[in-house]
Amino acid sequence: MDTQNLTLTVQKALDEIRPFLLADGGDISLVSIEENVVKVKLEGACVGCSINQMTLRNGVEASIKKHAPQIEKVIDLSSIL
Repeated sequence: MDTQNLTLTVQKALDEIRPFLLADGGDISLVSIEENVVKVKLEGACVGCSINQMTLRNGVEASIKKHAPQIEKVIDLSSIL
């Protein structure tokens, strides 16, 4: 899958999980995709949430891997950026 199609596929996966994040006052944005690693930024209520890493693994990463199995992991940059 070329870079443009991979980006669209990952964005589709994020759009699938976004309503659940919005319902809790959060959101997510795609920062980059580098060497089968997706970098995202959790936003809003997700930043300080005590279960955001569980949401990242069980929700976001699972959704992305369902759409793009070649993705190896998802990293949250919200605490860095």
